[in-house]
Amino acid sequence: MARRIGSRYTAHQILGRGSAGTVWLGEGPEGPVAIKLLREDLSSDQELVGRFVQERTALLGLEHPHVVSVRDLVVDGNDLALVMDLVRGTDLRTRLDRERRLAPEAAVAIAADVADGLAAAHAAGVVHRDVKPENVLLDMQGPLGPGGSHRALLTDFGVAKLIDTPRRTRASKIIGTPDYLAPEIVEGLPPRAAVDIYALATVLYELLAGFTPFGGGHPGAVLRRHVTESVVPLPGIPDELWQLLVQCLAKAPASRLRASELAARLRELLPLLAGMPPLDVDEPDTGEAEETAEELSGAAPAPGQPVRRRGAVPLVPGARPSGSNRDTHTSMRVPAPDELAGGAHGTARAPRAAGAPRPGSARNRAVTRRRRLTLAVAAALLAAGGVATWLATSDDTPSPPPDMENSAPATP
Repeated sequence: MARRIGSRYTAHQILGRGSAGTVWLGEGPEGPVAIKLLREDLSSDQELVGRFVQERTALLGLEHPHVVSVRDLVVDGNDLALVMDLVRGTDLRTRLDRERRLAPEAAVAIAADVADGLAAAHAAGVVHRDVKPENVLLDMQGPLGPGGSHRALLTDFGVAKLIDTPRRTRASKIIGTPDYLAPEIVEGLPPRAAVDIYALATVLYELLAGFTPFGGGHPGAVLRRHVTESVVPLPGIPDELWQLLVQCLAKAPASRLRASELAARLRELLPLLAGMPPLDVDEPDTGEAEETAEELSGAAPAPGQPVRRRGAVPLVPGARPSGSNRDTHTSMRVPAPDELAGGAHGTARAPRAAGAPRPGSARNRAVTRRRRLTLAVAAALLAAGGVATWLATSDDTPSPPPDMENSAPATP
């Protein structure tokens, strides 16, 4: 059913849904458009509406071939909407779900397009704050690029910032998608342009490997890994590309490249990647139970309760658990310093060898039980061996007490 959006636009059918709102295929004075209609609870927030209007100039002025342009912002009664260019294609998440991972040349070409779009945004003073495959659209009607890639455009500029109002998220909360959050956001620092570089490097890693470097399991565990763990190497890619990834995934924001530098470096690597097939890398250990909320607090799962697997923890209370915790904004508590550092009941995870079980996981507890059982059996065997030796060497005459052996007779 068609619905009016303001006085100039008509929404005809739903193209997709997200945590912030619904995207519609619409019609405006200049032809087809995409209309992102924000949730009603957001549109009723007067503080957010005020910020929405304040951001209008910056968002409308952002024009670039690799950015989905915002044509208009509509505030009309309960409707709060962004009117954007319509891109005939799909999003990068849909392609990843279909192909699992991309050939390095195509992956790098897409990342270079997004980096170009970020460079334009950062030059205009706009930080995206939620770079992820769901927010990268692929133009299926344009010419193919390196590796058969479609032109990539970054969308949803300003949505994270609009939602992140002071009243809605206090200093103790953070807004974002866990798999792609930079360490400085987890630690409560204000988001700068470097957070977009970290998120884009995470997306590129995912395009190459088929999984994100720090994702999986409870959101708190994912946040912790961004701060405490090093990225696991990807075998089979040129060292130049790997070093670029490592630099852009650096924990210190100042160590990362700027968006324009990243775009240039990625395009320089394209000839080196021509013809390379998708990587053949091992998936994370999906048989390993990931940390649930109970495990993070040190409690064992309740009897009869199923073990939650990778990515099965919903981020929005009451939402249906999905196969990914990458598909939504969420407001999360900033972990306390002792939680990031670890402790008896902290949530921090110490660096571990590849393939080793995560502390607190079901697999880790099983390994610990096996070790204890092995030690108990070994102790029992040693004890049994000592008794057998004593029986074999003793005769019918009882031995004197140990403190009487080799002592001199008492003097009368």
